Amino acid sequence: MLAWSGGKDATLALHRLIEAGDPPVELYTTGSRETDRTSMHGVRWRLIRDQADALGFDLRRVDIPTDADNDTYEATIRDLLDDYAERGVTEVAYADLYLEDIRDYRERLLASTPLAGRWPLWGEPTNALAREFIDLGYRATVVCVTDDLGPDFLGRTYDHSLLDDLPDGVDPCGENGEFHTFVHDGPHFQHALDIAHGDTVTRTLDDTTHHYLDLT
Repeated sequence: MLAWSGGKDATLALHRLIEAGDPPVELYTTGSRETDRTSMHGVRWRLIRDQADALGFDLRRVDIPTDADNDTYEATIRDLLDDYAERGVTEVAYADLYLEDIRDYRERLLASTPLAGRWPLWGEPTNALAREFIDLGYRATVVCVTDDLGPDFLGRTYDHSLLDDLPDGVDPCGENGEFHTFVHDGPHFQHALDIAHGDTVTRTLDDTTHHYLDLT
């Protein structure tokens, strides 16, 4: 299975798995029942479902309460991993790029299960990964930014022009949380998603200001 955010990194990881002849049996995405949106990117659940349908993959929704503490989150993910192990799944693929603490955390959760982790993009230069994603023909829109990047980037197409405009210190893949994207077309899409830009919202989470674009 593949941990799925709907963004560019997850899409590139999926592309790599498909091209290697080893596609996942299912995608899973964490979200909030209260908001009906994904956890990190704030994308409407319906769009994530439409995205998975366009890619031809089953999608599992994992609801985590908006105010859940870490113990609740880990219990939910462990139940998910146990269920997949019982179904005969052997690996979980993640689109993490280089943050060791995130990988260590995932490996700790996997340690109590028979599942192994797989990182199709791990350790590769993020500038090269960003340009590979674009050159493959995928299309993505920036849907969330922090003040490290700024709200002027909301709604922009993730393309070479955007990469050239990124301020110094902002990772080209946003691996430090500077921005998130939603992918709506590309090589393995059976059809492009018809999206429109809605309102923008600003929220402070864990002392960091996030600006969101509501895609419809």
